[in-house]
Amino acid sequence: MTTQPDHHAENPHANDAAPYGGGDPYADYRTFEHPFTELVDLADRRLGAGVVAANDEFFAERENLLVREAAVFDPERFGHKGKIMDGWETRRRRGTDADPFPAPEDHDWALIRLGAPGVIRGIVVDTAHFRGNYPQRVSVLAASVEGSPSPEELLADDVKWEELIPPTPVRGHAANGFEITSTRRWTHLRLNQHPDGGVARLRVHGEVVPDPEWLDLLGTIDLISVLNGGACEDASDRFYSSPTQIILPGTSRKMDDGWENRRRRVRGTNDWVRFRLAAQGAIRAVEIDTAYLKGNSAGWIALSGRNGESGEWFEIIPRTKLQPDTLHRFALPSQAIATHVRLDTFPDGGVARMRLHGVLTEEGAAALRARNI
Repeated sequence: MTTQPDHHAENPHANDAAPYGGGDPYADYRTFEHPFTELVDLADRRLGAGVVAANDEFFAERENLLVREAAVFDPERFGHKGKIMDGWETRRRRGTDADPFPAPEDHDWALIRLGAPGVIRGIVVDTAHFRGNYPQRVSVLAASVEGSPSPEELLADDVKWEELIPPTPVRGHAANGFEITSTRRWTHLRLNQHPDGGVARLRVHGEVVPDPEWLDLLGTIDLISVLNGGACEDASDRFYSSPTQIILPGTSRKMDDGWENRRRRVRGTNDWVRFRLAAQGAIRAVEIDTAYLKGNSAGWIALSGRNGESGEWFEIIPRTKLQPDTLHRFALPSQAIATHVRLDTFPDGGVARMRLHGVLTEEGAAALRARNI
């Protein structure tokens, strides 16, 4: 596990940020590079994630934790309860007359339902704009509870929670990153603030591990969807937006809700994205959508497949012209057995969504079952 705070027991304010001094509120924001942030956010609202409960949200609502956009700060915005913050903020905890400070075990908590269950590789606890009112420490617990449990069921004594992050100091006004080494599949998290304070955003990066029995019940599925375990492995360009957005559920809502690359100027080259399917599958039909990409959609595309890490690439869809802001459907003459696909765009341009409709092979379903053990 890794994080970046400098905490000194003799100075409990060592991790504070300077008070806001005007101008750009992010000018002194502290952030760090973590490889795991390239992975899908399992707590993305677009996947169905939610903050289902919190013990306290006096100053700012728990739902703000999963807002996709960066936290905003308005120094003039106050409400009846005090400063309005874009995050989850609890009231100040108190002790007793004899000791006005909270007890060492006192803490606030929020329960998070992951949008897709999976293996967590890293967590970012973002305290943007919480400069002197961030938690002294945070901890994160994880549980695996199938179905649609209520907050009361999640808090029941028989639910087993595993500590992913022990109580650890964090910095104020900073993106605090933690590498996670657990390889288990999780469905819910419990974010704890010790003893109280505010967190702007929570990001939970990892790999989706779907329930193979559910996929089997569905029959034909989208083999590349993030929700079903598909993942982006690499891409030629991430200048404007992440190629992972191509395989998000739902339809694109605006131009940047897809993959758009910069303008390519070198003749004889093209942009591309490589994806890993949920598991080995038989692809029967393909959808490629250029919604909201009107003057910057891909001119042509081609789709290739590969079966296994060392398999040879083969053609699924030959180079085909696309229309802007249009859903394109391709019925394959025969099913394509693959574990990976590569989408090429010529010479550049954007794609909003791609769907690979098909079924898991017996080998693919067995591999998924093995990951769920």
